[in-house]
Amino acid sequence: MKGIVLAGGSGTRLHPLTHAVSKQILPVYNKPMVYYPLSVLMLGGIREILVISTPRHLDLFRVLLGDGSQLGMSIEYAEQRAANGIAEAFVIGAEFIGDDPVALVLGDNIFHGPGFSRMLHREAGSIDGCVLFGYPVKDPERYGVGTMDERGRLIHLEEKPAEPTSNLAITGLYLYDNDVVDIAKNIRPSERGELEITDVNRVYLERGKARLISLGRGFAWLDTGTHDSLLQAGQYVQLLEQRQGVRIACLEEIAFRMGYIDAAACYGLGEQLRHTDYGKYLMDITAENR
Repeated sequence: MKGIVLAGGSGTRLHPLTHAVSKQILPVYNKPMVYYPLSVLMLGGIREILVISTPRHLDLFRVLLGDGSQLGMSIEYAEQRAANGIAEAFVIGAEFIGDDPVALVLGDNIFHGPGFSRMLHREAGSIDGCVLFGYPVKDPERYGVGTMDERGRLIHLEEKPAEPTSNLAITGLYLYDNDVVDIAKNIRPSERGELEITDVNRVYLERGKARLISLGRGFAWLDTGTHDSLLQAGQYVQLLEQRQGVRIACLEEIAFRMGYIDAAACYGLGEQLRHTDYGKYLMDITAENR
């Protein structure tokens, strides 16, 4: 499975912070925001990733992430010249995707919870249609919403409904088989001129090939699109890391744990940052295994 991180947009809700820098480069506690969605793909066993961003911001991501080889991965880059919708990622990334299934994650979404890596591996390994992830929220009218029947089957999708029939918001993580490329190329732009991801998902629903997995109690899904939510996300990460002594979305550690790089390589990446707690952490977790 290939992976796409969609890190475009102008981040107007975060102005003036994002006047000169991409929202996904902003810090969430001690790491750039883009580390968090990128870590989701890595935890799912995905090693070939396309980062899509605006022309003015793309070089920032190239400097930050390089070609991915230091993490035992391959990272490529592509431009989204205008805010033409989430589903345009599959049109832009069609050549990159090729004949493979694909996972798409939005660059301002943070996921954290027990068993997440195992679940992603399971779902990514046998994709037939699309798999969506729902999260219960108190204000579903702000989101795309999925409704399931009594058997847990997805039966309805609606974008920002005035009267929601469910409280399950569709999160910014999507898994698709290869049909998604042709589907995205053939949907029509919405009234706001965008290729809507909900329209793509509805095609799969009509085919009987859309599933919704509810991320329930004990799981955290954070959208960092406002000043308050950005601060809250940083506080969440800070609390867990300081209490538990582990790192969330530490790309180098994930690459090491997943077997993408060995202990010596991970230690070396930490040594480059040895004057920071982040670098010392990487050196500590690999010191005995070099």
